[in-house]
Amino acid sequence: MKERLPAIAFRGLHHASLMVANIEVSLQFYCKTLGLDADLARPEMGFPGAWLNVGRGQQIHLLQLPNPDSIEGRPEHGGRDRHTALWVGNLETLELHLKDATIPYTKSRSGRAAIFCRDPDGNAIEFIQSI
Repeated sequence: MKERLPAIAFRGLHHASLMVANIEVSLQFYCKTLGLDADLARPEMGFPGAWLNVGRGQQIHLLQLPNPDSIEGRPEHGGRDRHTALWVGNLETLELHLKDATIPYTKSRSGRAAIFCRDPDGNAIEFIQSI
């Protein structure tokens, strides 16, 4: 009989990485439109990028590298595509920011308090109302 291995003690998500074509355009979206703060402690990695703080020690890492994935043919609704999900304190405020920046978005089709949009590179982002 095989001995049971000890459980891995997962503590949470540290970061998610997203491929971007132009770091400056992406920073405009993530920092100016969404209001995320960039972590200026990012070390030199040999390519442009940025680390964005999303709360509780978690980050999004933007990597300006050639993207092997096609951005064509993705579903309109980001919930039917791979996506990164973020908790937000107020969806109504987020909607105002997206509308002001003329960024299309869709509401969750499950009826949950969540909306989806895409960044300038077609990466789907889900925003979920925190409880």
